[in-house]
Amino acid sequence: MPNDATLYSLPHHNLIAYRVACDLLVAVVQAQIRDSKLRDQALRAAKSACLNIAEANGRASGADRKRVFAIARGEASEAVAAVEIAALAGECAKEHVVKVQRLGGRTVALLTGLIR
Repeated sequence: MPNDATLYSLPHHNLIAYRVACDLLVAVVQAQIRDSKLRDQALRAAKSACLNIAEANGRASGADRKRVFAIARGEASEAVAAVEIAALAGECAKEHVVKVQRLGGRTVALLTGLIR
């Protein structure tokens, strides 16, 4: 039986898309969106992108993996859009948008590759 010091490697830990999506989540948090509803939506979308990537990579069926990766791609896009809208509405600093767009674009591109 393994002890508490045993390190486990789960399938999503090896995916660059998962790591980039986690960076996107951190960037969304750092944007500090002032509107609580928009902040909640941005955070939920960014978290969902990470969680869906992990879920997809744990699926056995190729078609099911692709379906869940596509959901993650939509969530990443939504997270980026929420930060863009927050900046347009004056609800967060505009300098956060560029970083979020870069990480979101990379996440979407990596997921697109995993879906094909």
